[in-house]
Amino acid sequence: MKQLGFRARLFLILLGFALIPTIVLAAAWELTVVRALPLLGTTPAMERIAATGGRAVSAARSASLTPAQRALLDEHQRALDEGLLRARQMEFLMTRRAPAVAALAALSAALLFGVVASRVAGHLSRNLSRPLSELVGWTDTIGRGEPLPEGPPRKGAPEFVVLRNRMREMATELRLGRARALEAERATALRESARQVAHELKNPLTPIRFAIARLRREAPESLGETIDVLEAETRRLEEMARNFALFGRLPEGPRAPVDLGDLVRAATRSVVPAETPVIVNVADDVPMVPGHLDALGRALTNVLLNAVEASAPGSPVEVSARRAAIDGRPMVEVSVRDSGVGIPNERLSRIWEPYFTHKPGGTGLGLAIVRQTLLAHDGAVSAESTTGSGTTIRLFLPVEAPGVAG
Repeated sequence: MKQLGFRARLFLILLGFALIPTIVLAAAWELTVVRALPLLGTTPAMERIAATGGRAVSAARSASLTPAQRALLDEHQRALDEGLLRARQMEFLMTRRAPAVAALAALSAALLFGVVASRVAGHLSRNLSRPLSELVGWTDTIGRGEPLPEGPPRKGAPEFVVLRNRMREMATELRLGRARALEAERATALRESARQVAHELKNPLTPIRFAIARLRREAPESLGETIDVLEAETRRLEEMARNFALFGRLPEGPRAPVDLGDLVRAATRSVVPAETPVIVNVADDVPMVPGHLDALGRALTNVLLNAVEASAPGSPVEVSARRAAIDGRPMVEVSVRDSGVGIPNERLSRIWEPYFTHKPGGTGLGLAIVRQTLLAHDGAVSAESTTGSGTTIRLFLPVEAPGVAG
């Protein structure tokens, strides 16, 4: 036998709560009116009163009475006859008509209360079962990792609205947690691959450098151009190995206070060529941040080098540092803006991915290392770009380390 649904069970329970007391009360009323009251009827008593009264009146009439006394006796006889008639009428109604009337009244009351109870039970069951069925369905959706459906909520008590909002928040947190876990696993795998690649690249580079140096000493001048090519490609491989090694490891050791204003000024002086105008704006209230100076310096250098390469000759690069906040958490924002051709929207979301690059000969690890470094410092990165107007890269670093009260 198929089990009844939740709404049907709830409807029957609520209907039972309404109908059972109604049926019990109707039955009790019928038994009281029809069965008990006749036992307390007055017909036998009235018949005895009428009989004894009639004999008394007959005896009194045989005596010598005045007209006034006879009138009183006649009045008394009429009262006795009327009382007896009323008692017999009541007995007739109680014994002949009362059961049918009582049954009809009880049935009518039961039907009336049944209709009202069914409407009330249906309304309550809908308002309870629909939101609950929706929330039960949501648990399956959350379990599959799918987004919850949008749209207006089902009707129900205000508490269901609160529960629905809490489940949406929980689903969002679970989805973000799953995404972070998958990203962490993917980043770990990529770092391990990068370490292995860096190791495999470094091993042959040392003897290659020695061989190139020997060739430069002993080879004829006609091979000079070839040796230059070998040397340039070797340097490129060394730079690639360094990039893989940097991506393959996270910043280590304790954090120390870092003055981002000084770091910005030093990086622009050492990285931006003299022919490229640079505008530096460091707010006076920029606080120190906990971090690893070398790792943050490399991250900022990567961003500055990309900005310089993207800008046309003579186009300025703007660098700024100021206070900011993300989700109420105090941060320091370092932004680097170039005046280059910009990045198309379809590529902008992928610039942080390892090995994604549009530069000839690039490794695609520069911005991936930047993002990895910022995430290792519990910070964040973002990018904005308009084709033909340039790109802005923003780095966010928390003012306080995790677990430290602000």
